[in-house]
Amino acid sequence: MESNPTIRTWTPTTFILLFFIVAGSAAIVYRLIFGLGATTNLNDSYPWGFWLGLDVLGGVAMAAGGFIIACAVYIFNWKKYRPIVRPAILTAFLGYLMAVVAICLDIGHPFRIWHPMFMWQYHSVMWVVAMHVIFYTTTLALEFSPMLFERLGWEKARKAVGRVMVGAVIFGVMLSTLHQSSLGAVYLIAESKMSPLWWDTKLPFQFLVSAVAMGLAMVSLETMLSRKFLGHEVDKEIFYGLARRSLIILFFYPLLKLYQLFVVAGVGLAFDGSLEANMYLLEMLIGVVIPVALLAMKSVRTNIHRIFSINLMVITGVLLNRLNVGLFSMETYFSSQGMSYSPTWMEFLVSLGIISLGIFLYKMSAKHLPLFSH
Repeated sequence: MESNPTIRTWTPTTFILLFFIVAGSAAIVYRLIFGLGATTNLNDSYPWGFWLGLDVLGGVAMAAGGFIIACAVYIFNWKKYRPIVRPAILTAFLGYLMAVVAICLDIGHPFRIWHPMFMWQYHSVMWVVAMHVIFYTTTLALEFSPMLFERLGWEKARKAVGRVMVGAVIFGVMLSTLHQSSLGAVYLIAESKMSPLWWDTKLPFQFLVSAVAMGLAMVSLETMLSRKFLGHEVDKEIFYGLARRSLIILFFYPLLKLYQLFVVAGVGLAFDGSLEANMYLLEMLIGVVIPVALLAMKSVRTNIHRIFSINLMVITGVLLNRLNVGLFSMETYFSSQGMSYSPTWMEFLVSLGIISLGIFLYKMSAKHLPLFSH
């Protein structure tokens, strides 16, 4: 198979991406040599920061579209979504690789990242999350491999993977469902530190539902961008179908949040003018209220330009949720202890480099692999 001639490799966008990849790589090397203390504002009291909130929690939620679309195509045989199943799997694979890189950088000894595979801690939810990520990243690599085998002309290998694809997808759906929620379960131990606006025993379920919402929005957004810039022609009905399903999820998710607000936290807490309250309202407004109000109108659900804007709002809203849970939800507690945290410019640069690498690899995959020919 030849490379896609309609996709240009060297464009201004490519050079911008490469600049941030190189700059981010330099920051990563600096972190590996001189440690977290020289690169970040993290400390023993504030061990989880920007990388965990954005790259890990956000990256994993972004990748949820992979198991949703794969399940729809390979298990339920919804042929309508077959044209977007490979891009969705690739995005999920890149999202998990981004999360793995961020985890390696975030732990004090990155070269011990392999320890959970051999040093089992059955009672640790963090060990459970680690094993889920390891197994699901491996599963995504298997689901991604037919594109590579097809490009290399390894027909026997491609057919062999095809025979186990349904089983791999079922296994992946179970794993992704478990660890999307188990990431929320990690924060259940922080009840004394987190604001009631986010802490709730249903936090694992909230993580799962919001990840599904972000996954659908991410698949829709990436398909729109691929359609415009990479020549991936798909039926508009795909976007309309994803918008309808997003409405269902986004209608259910605020019910969980409203229950938490009225029963657990108290309405007054969301309007007390604190940083936590303002971040909560911003998250709900951008990620839930406005998208639900717009998607409820059929004229919006059948307008690609408006769906594009809604996708951006949902993705931003869920990313805000992850940053709020990981950072801002504990602001009052840490302030009362005389502690604070704000990311350094190097933390931002590393995250920007990782994200740029993901976009670059997606573009190169679209050019050199049969990403759009399924």
